[in-house]
Amino acid sequence: MSEAARMERASGHNARDGLDVERVRQDFPILSETVYGKPLVYFDNAASAQKPRAVIDAMREVFEHQYTNVHRGAHFLSQQLTERYEGVRETVARFINAGSEQEIVITRNATEALNLVAASFGRSQLSAGDEVIVSEMEHHANIVPWQLLREEIGIVLKVVPVDDRGQLDMDAFAALLGPRTRLVAITHCSNVLGTVTPAAEIVRLAHAQGVPVLFDGSQAAVHMPVDVRALDADFYVFTGHKLYGPTAIGILYGKADLLAQMPPYQGGGDMIERVTFEKTTFQEPPQRFEAGTPPIVEAIGLGAAIDYVSALGMDAIAAHERELLRYATARLSEIEGVRLFGTAPEKAAILSFVIEGIHPYDTAAVLDRAGVATRVGQHCAEPLMDRFGIDGTVRASLGLYNTRAEIDVMVAALEKAKAMFA
Repeated sequence: MSEAARMERASGHNARDGLDVERVRQDFPILSETVYGKPLVYFDNAASAQKPRAVIDAMREVFEHQYTNVHRGAHFLSQQLTERYEGVRETVARFINAGSEQEIVITRNATEALNLVAASFGRSQLSAGDEVIVSEMEHHANIVPWQLLREEIGIVLKVVPVDDRGQLDMDAFAALLGPRTRLVAITHCSNVLGTVTPAAEIVRLAHAQGVPVLFDGSQAAVHMPVDVRALDADFYVFTGHKLYGPTAIGILYGKADLLAQMPPYQGGGDMIERVTFEKTTFQEPPQRFEAGTPPIVEAIGLGAAIDYVSALGMDAIAAHERELLRYATARLSEIEGVRLFGTAPEKAAILSFVIEGIHPYDTAAVLDRAGVATRVGQHCAEPLMDRFGIDGTVRASLGLYNTRAEIDVMVAALEKAKAMFA
């Protein structure tokens, strides 16, 4: 029996029966908290999701009963924890359907994973005049590393525009692919608009010209099943803390042949084969890219989070969130003056909006006093804000434990905000 199946049996959750949201909510201790005397409504999941007891308990167990360093320890604790830590690669590989756990690089977050590809693949495979394609809806983490590489070696950054609904202009994308294109680095799901990009078509068009594709899956891996082999993605990154796991843990998936061509990203312990003052040789991937003591407890927390959502069923989670998105979109559309950004037909449960005549920070403050936690600002996507001609939005991002009743609380608070600032 798989670890996910054992967790499903232990928790009583059954992915085949759909999502029992009230039961799920009992797994998250923080959801019983109050804010200003009101029940917490947590709609800031795109920034960082809450943690189920399964994750908290797994990490506590390591600290209380198993903690030591991993790899090369000659004692029982190190051998036991090394086996558990390395088992996380297998858990991740199953979760995204990688071909092997050797294609799974453990990083500190998705940002480090993106920087790793830019620094290692970019410096070794790209030269002045080579082109990297990104999109207008990228998080800064998938813009700035390429700009740094542009300053360093002279690559060219090409940008795919988005339309007024927040969809990628695929005709423009196809036109940008050219003889100097060396990489497409693009989001699988926008953290601001919720837009799910046509990943399979992006890969098809890029691969037809021999161009590898990197997806930032930090939001997509939370809201939908991800199959990197079905997509034929060359690189795929995601982060733990949005996937109901801890902070300081991320994943880079890379096809084995690409990882084998890439030099180390950082130097230090654990990534070496042999060191002399004359020469150092390095381990094979993925260890080659994991210098220093790894995020041991965080990785085990991520493994527990993946087991947890797998037991619930990613299809069941996606179906629940689609229904929440439909309901929230309809309720927000009833409020006069609300402008929604991101109305693509394929999108995750992320709603960015403004209310005419009310500053987003004022809107968020009223929501906060009602116990509703949202995000406000530019969401690490300033170019996208420029595209829509705004300074920022309120973002309500929904997760597997959210409910219609919570959406009603948010709508009532927004109506109050309108009355206050009319």
